[in-house]
Amino acid sequence: MSMRVIMIDDHALFRVGLQGLLEQRGIEVIAAVAEGSEGIKLAQELKPDIVLLDLRMPDMSGLEVLQKIKEKEIKIPVVMLTTSNEEHDLVEALRNGAQGYLLKDMEPDELVSALRDIEKGKNVVAQGLTDVLARMVQGDPIKQANKDNPFSELTPRELEILCLLADGQSNKVIARNLGISDGTVKLHVKAILRKLEVHSRVEAAVIAVEQGLRQSSHAPDR
Repeated sequence: MSMRVIMIDDHALFRVGLQGLLEQRGIEVIAAVAEGSEGIKLAQELKPDIVLLDLRMPDMSGLEVLQKIKEKEIKIPVVMLTTSNEEHDLVEALRNGAQGYLLKDMEPDELVSALRDIEKGKNVVAQGLTDVLARMVQGDPIKQANKDNPFSELTPRELEILCLLADGQSNKVIARNLGISDGTVKLHVKAILRKLEVHSRVEAAVIAVEQGLRQSSHAPDR
């Protein structure tokens, strides 16, 4: 069954262009609208697999749309698709529940593969913004409450693997998801345990979940 998406973006040309590109690649755009309030209503009615949301819109910003979706408890993954690679925008979007943060200048095939990952329950952030994400985790006030923030030692790759651990994925599944070998995953896990000063992957996963690092509660283990 093809993926069904709703697009909320105030630029008519962009909507039309992207709709064509996605449909050529087997993704059905069931609605493409200019206003946040209309998009929220359609998301509730049509129950798409993903909502693609612009950040900067005149009537209701992307962040306001995210907040409303959260308030109404609409359980549909929302992906920001924006021109902004500002750290503040990324942080705010993720804090308000976005499951992805992608940039409008990415290749159409990259966008499609990111949407497929998001459909599987993963969080996806545009390449080049992952280091911002790592800093965001380290600089979060909640974490600063721990005098020595445990995540500050982790590399972006270790952080990524820790998120997957928190989703209960096995080394084999993590290796497959990231396109690396089981042995490499084992080495990363060993480093994570050492840096977090814990003795098992379960303890590491618990810390990650407590600190809000978990990617999603329904990442498939297959």
